[in-house]
Amino acid sequence: MQTKKINHIGIAVKNIEVSGPFYRDVLGMALEGTEEVAEQQVKVAFLAVGESRIELLEPTSPTSPVARFLEKNGEGIHHVAYEVADLEAVLADLKAKGVRLIDEVPRAGAHGTRIAFLHPKATGGVLTELCQPGGH
Repeated sequence: MQTKKINHIGIAVKNIEVSGPFYRDVLGMALEGTEEVAEQQVKVAFLAVGESRIELLEPTSPTSPVARFLEKNGEGIHHVAYEVADLEAVLADLKAKGVRLIDEVPRAGAHGTRIAFLHPKATGGVLTELCQPGGH
């Protein structure tokens, strides 16, 4: 598997409107936009930092995975996302190597990306997202 770069670091927050100004106004990150990802029951905001981004994740349902994360852990780092060129090929390779996957097939992510998660038990306790930008 070859990753291209860290695409983003996901941070779970209770409210983007409350948490976002710290990243934008205090740390000086540029807000690239917000959107709701209905499939994942989250509202997201992307903030640019160098060639990577911070993704703020706000649950839109009390039963969403991010809501459960917040209930258990509080606000903080939720996942690290690595960009890959061919998500299907990477998933097939990881599965062949016996890596535990949450997603065996890609699903829709924010900003037109295709994403898949690796299980934290396979990655030293870190929820890991693989993402392929749209248009590929």
